[in-house]
Amino acid sequence: MTDTYAATETGGEQLRVEPGRSHDIRHLASLEPNLSPNTKVSIYRVLMICHESTRNLGHPWPEGAIAKGRVSHPRLGNKITACGMRPGRGAQCNGLGHRQSLARSVVDPTCLNGEDSILDK
Repeated sequence: MTDTYAATETGGEQLRVEPGRSHDIRHLASLEPNLSPNTKVSIYRVLMICHESTRNLGHPWPEGAIAKGRVSHPRLGNKITACGMRPGRGAQCNGLGHRQSLARSVVDPTCLNGEDSILDK
């Protein structure tokens, strides 16, 4: 576990992102139908940046905080099945479901006020 991370809000969920780690982001693949590898991504909804013992919080976001990254590849998530419960007869699964469109992305260093070097890996 590294001592530099950022809490971001993307795809309807909050993620703890660290430089160099890959994350699955929902709803990113639906923005561009032809999402190719190495597409640059910038996340502007950064909730908090922590570097060693310094924490920068925002209300709601710190000024000038951007989490930059690139898309490794678009992919589909695990299949979610719908099950219905029939009283007195036990569970009945009808096999319907879907697979969420995800984008696997690798986070590059997070910058604060345009300074990339303070939060390098």
